[in-house]
Amino acid sequence: MTVTTLLAAGCSSDTTTSSTSARPTATASALTGVSVPDSFSPVVVTPVSNSTFPWLGTDQKYHVSYDLQLTNASRLPASITKVEVVDAKHPNSVITSLSGRQLVDPKCAYGECNLLRMLPSTNTTDTVIPPGQSRALLIDLAFGTLKQAPAAVSHRLSLTGQANPPAAKPTPISYLAAPFDISAGKPLSIAPPLRGTNWIAANGCCGTGEAHRPSLNTFNGKLTNSQRFAIDWLKLTDTGQFYSGDKTKNESYADYGQSVYAVADGTVSSTLNTVDAGTPGLLPAKDPVLGPKLTIENVDGNHIIENLGGGVWAMYAHLIKGSLLVKPGDKVKKGQKIAELGNTGNSSAPHLHLQLMDNASLLQADSIPYVFDHFTYEGQISPAAWQASDAYESGTFFQGKLPQGQPRSGQLPLDLSIVDFPSP
Repeated sequence: MTVTTLLAAGCSSDTTTSSTSARPTATASALTGVSVPDSFSPVVVTPVSNSTFPWLGTDQKYHVSYDLQLTNASRLPASITKVEVVDAKHPNSVITSLSGRQLVDPKCAYGECNLLRMLPSTNTTDTVIPPGQSRALLIDLAFGTLKQAPAAVSHRLSLTGQANPPAAKPTPISYLAAPFDISAGKPLSIAPPLRGTNWIAANGCCGTGEAHRPSLNTFNGKLTNSQRFAIDWLKLTDTGQFYSGDKTKNESYADYGQSVYAVADGTVSSTLNTVDAGTPGLLPAKDPVLGPKLTIENVDGNHIIENLGGGVWAMYAHLIKGSLLVKPGDKVKKGQKIAELGNTGNSSAPHLHLQLMDNASLLQADSIPYVFDHFTYEGQISPAAWQASDAYESGTFFQGKLPQGQPRSGQLPLDLSIVDFPSP
């Protein structure tokens, strides 16, 4: 199922606290004393993400997600065998090791697989990086407690490649690279953007097989991923279906026209309110007539970008034309209705796309993790059922719903979570 896609595309406690400035800021202490041994490194490792921090998911684990660019700057092909993420100050302490199907698996459609990406971000067929070419690597870490997360990580590459400048053929080598700060802030706690029952966190973090996590793009002269933590919110009926009646009409979908609310106090930075509704089941990017009409301005349909302060912006996208109740410069309050959920832009079904980012421009922004202050966790949609659904989201999806919901706070729903958002 594809709801939406892209254009051309250490802490001291186990509590998650809100911050008025959740924009990641690299801290000198995290990398103090961190170094990597001298080595000839044919594959150059560069973080795509800004410094980041852990956040608590609905699996009760603390997650850290970021992206790396791997560039083969040597004369010989480089075949990646394994990438280990290690504690930067204790490099013999391995946090996770990525190899085999985690890097490349053409048969895997969903989960912790195909983390090594072609650029622009698509699955690759092998782990070879030819001379002068680059790949991206998606990193997703999970910790049982916040104390288990180090202040910074480094990356040990094992590969077959050019071991030294005169080398004439590839040989096995291994080296450390790219120390990276993962303790650069705390997640901002925001209010739900919607209200009611049976909301689905589609295309959420983490793993591949969905639209947002691997959505690296080249904008404004750099590689960016502003949608790393974005969620497409869809609503199920009381019988566990996304629509009832004519599946080709937006009005048949349970979430169409639902009120959208500001997730925090802030100021509206920009809006778009002129894009006509799309047709369910049809993704414009894959249509020969509609595809060429998509631009970087209208790909997200009608939308609102809100400045939350502290270097954080919220984006609400795919809204109904004419439903926006705010304009640039308006001050809004948390919980204030700002628009209605629609199906505009590069979207194949009604939904609300929500993300937090560190820039008012989607094209320049890096994605920022966040948590919701309150919701009720109701279970999970099966990835197999989701992947098997058609372009209209046909099917019944309550198989993984819990007998009784669980109140949650300070968490970010993981991909395909079922949640209820209570009224204030």
